[in-house]
Amino acid sequence: MKGFSQELTKDSIAKDKKFTLQVDFQSRYIWRGQSWGGDYPVIQPTVEYNITKKITVGVWATSNFKRDYFYPDGSSYKGYQEIDFYLSYKINPYLTLQLWDYYWPSVQKVTGVDNGFFNYGNEGVKTVDFNLLFDFSEVWIPLNVTISTLVAGNDFAYNSKGQNPKQNFTTYAEIGYVFEGVFKKNSKKALQNINVSPTIGSVFNNQAKYYSAGDYNKVSLVNMSLKTAKEFVVHKNFSMPISFTYTYNAATKNTATFGRNFLIFDVSLTF
Repeated sequence: MKGFSQELTKDSIAKDKKFTLQVDFQSRYIWRGQSWGGDYPVIQPTVEYNITKKITVGVWATSNFKRDYFYPDGSSYKGYQEIDFYLSYKINPYLTLQLWDYYWPSVQKVTGVDNGFFNYGNEGVKTVDFNLLFDFSEVWIPLNVTISTLVAGNDFAYNSKGQNPKQNFTTYAEIGYVFEGVFKKNSKKALQNINVSPTIGSVFNNQAKYYSAGDYNKVSLVNMSLKTAKEFVVHKNFSMPISFTYTYNAATKNTATFGRNFLIFDVSLTF
C-alpha cells in the first residue's frame, strides 16, 4: 500500500488570488514514474486558499471511480482514490516549503489495511511528505528542483525477517526546466505560447519499497518526463491549460506490473 500525490507547481494555479479552484481531467494518474489506478481516466480537483502572500493551504484529490481494488489476476491496483492536504510557505522568490498529508484509502475493505484517517502506522494509509521546492524562474533561469522526504506515516523498512519496522525517510529528488514559447517565431497562432518541460527524478533510499515501481536497493531513476503545455485564457478569471506528457521509468526492477512508458493527456479548468 503506497500513497501518492503531485506537487502543485502548475503555472495555472494563480497565486495572486485568495481562493482558487482547479479541476484536472487526466487520461490516467502517473506520479513520479508510477501508474496508480490502471489505465483509466481520473478527475483531480484542487481547492487552494492563500492566507497571506507567503502562506497557502489546500486540498487535492484524485479518483478513477473504479470500485474493484485489484485487477482479476491480483497483479496491481485497479480502483484508486486519494485525498491530500497541504501547507505551503514561500520563503523567498525561489524557495518554497511544502508539507503534504497523503491519504489513500482502499476502495474496498482489505485484510490488514486500516483506512482510519489518523492511523500513521504500518497498517495505515497515511504518509507525511516534506518538500523543498526551488523555482529559479523569477531570479535566474526557468529551472526548478524538488527535494521530497517522507517524514512520517507508512514508510517503514523491515529487517531480513520482515520484522522491526523503522521509519525509512524515503527521499526523492527531481530537476526540471521550462522552455517557454518554443514556437514564438511560428506564424500559426495555435503553435504560439507552447511550453516544453523536461524533468528527471530519482529515489535515493527506497528500502521501504514506497516507490513500488522502482529499484529497492540502489538509486532508482523512476521519472524521465517531457511535457508540452499550452494555456488558453477563456476569461480574466477562467483559463484552460492543456498538456501532453510522456514519462519513462528507467528503474531496472519492479516495473513489470506498472510499466515503463506512459503518455498522459491533461485538461485543466482553473477559476
